[in-house]
Amino acid sequence: MAVHLSKSVLITGCSTGIGRATAELLAAEGWDVYATARNVGSIKDLEAKGCKVMALDVCSDDSMKQAVDRVVADSGAVGVLINNAGYGQEGTVEEVPMDVVRKQFETNVFGLTKLTQLVLPGMRQQGWGKVVNLSSMGGKLTFPGGGFYHATKHAVEALSDALRFEVKPFGIDVVVIEPGPIKTQFGDTAISAIQSVEPNGSPYAELNKKVADMIQDAYEGSMAKLALGPEAVARVISKAISTGRPKTRYPVTFPARFLMAVRRWLPDRGFDAFLRSQYGWK
Repeated sequence: MAVHLSKSVLITGCSTGIGRATAELLAAEGWDVYATARNVGSIKDLEAKGCKVMALDVCSDDSMKQAVDRVVADSGAVGVLINNAGYGQEGTVEEVPMDVVRKQFETNVFGLTKLTQLVLPGMRQQGWGKVVNLSSMGGKLTFPGGGFYHATKHAVEALSDALRFEVKPFGIDVVVIEPGPIKTQFGDTAISAIQSVEPNGSPYAELNKKVADMIQDAYEGSMAKLALGPEAVARVISKAISTGRPKTRYPVTFPARFLMAVRRWLPDRGFDAFLRSQYGWK
């Protein structure tokens, strides 16, 4: 008896940005899309665009299990998991409180890991599945003032590499998406994070201001012309899950491709010197 093949798509973090754009595009293309967010009210309008919506908090094991159980009950398995939920915690390594560090890893790494663990049995049973992990160009290089965010994205890259090898015999593909600057609320969130952890009289005040200025410039200033809308990432995700043999990684935006190439080419101290020339931090 043939096993029913589910290609239902579960997407995290659909309230704004990349997650929302991806849910809208895939639903329009005919995919069976389950769009999720912590606050289901923020995505109710996606129902009118062909999505099924439900609450999902990647920091809650119970919430993740309930979401996966619903898709399994409806379709038999999650066929495509798009791990999009995440945010950027900026601030120097010395100054970010440990409870804030733990929250960053809980959202960007541990939630992604647990949700992947929950969907894999169904994918293995049906012999088909795709796991799409939203990393960043920041998973391949590191900017000052963002160590913990970059650490989570480096972790996503490593987990994806191990997982890709482990699940390939079961017909499951693992894909990493590496966006550069994307016109979303990411920049505002990152700047707010810097301001929230900077104590009075910080020895890093000058660096923190420069980091905030550069983030703002990347998303709203002179460099913003190189940023793309979240729809660009959605189109790449659509391509990755539609092809029979997807690439392992998909960089998105020219700055991502350029800066990752620079990082591969330069030795560590050479890249440090490049960053000093940009940040003015000696």
